[in-house]
Amino acid sequence: MAYEQIRVEHSAAGITTITLARPERLNALTARMLDELREAVVEAGRSGARCLLITGEGRGFSSGADLAAADGLPEDAGAALETHFNPLVEALFAAPMPVVAAVNGPAAGAGCSIALAADIVIAARSAYFLQAFVNIGLIPDAGATWLLPRLAGRARALEMMLLGERVSAEQAQNWGMIARVAEDEALASEAAALAARLAAGPTVALGLIRRLARDAAQAPLADALAAERDAQRTAGRTEDFRTGVAAFLARRPARFEGR
Repeated sequence: MAYEQIRVEHSAAGITTITLARPERLNALTARMLDELREAVVEAGRSGARCLLITGEGRGFSSGADLAAADGLPEDAGAALETHFNPLVEALFAAPMPVVAAVNGPAAGAGCSIALAADIVIAARSAYFLQAFVNIGLIPDAGATWLLPRLAGRARALEMMLLGERVSAEQAQNWGMIARVAEDEALASEAAALAARLAAGPTVALGLIRRLARDAAQAPLADALAAERDAQRTAGRTEDFRTGVAAFLARRPARFEGR
């Protein structure tokens, strides 16, 4: 796919950076942008990327769905979720590498969901998160009703979704929605350093960790223990495991190759 509404860059260190690139619309999401995002995420996995970094160009991460781009009100408001939004969220969760979101400015609506679907979210101090669907008579989507209660807890998630009010970056960190807050001017460099650290890690093990953490949220203890057993078996067969043990015994830093 030729990308028109996102930019994709690959670094020699194994980092794939996806930038939402409609700054004149605060990176509002169109059907094409969502499809391009999904394809870029899937392709990053196919190409062996060791970390995925997602950010937005200009003054914001994403203002959510581009309502102005729609040709009137949709007859079936759920159809776009099935064909464009949900496949992207599923692709993000299925990615075999760690995903970092660098949130600059607003992350609203489905843009908020996309950001929070990352494994580690780092936000600029001026950034904010918003689920404003209730203000136009809709429900939060793109996984928001699944993600927010797990991240912030039921009470705070319902407050955010029912009132449709902004949550600042600092408040989001305090609520457990995001991992880090950076000064605005330092966001890009701190996100790049974080992505580089993850890309230098044992990629197979990192991918297994993200999957286990997601699945354990809804699995009984016995199932989680069995999943850990199977994942540990896989990780224990990697070159990175042998490299890590050798480095540990030699008291030196490990140099993982991602396999």
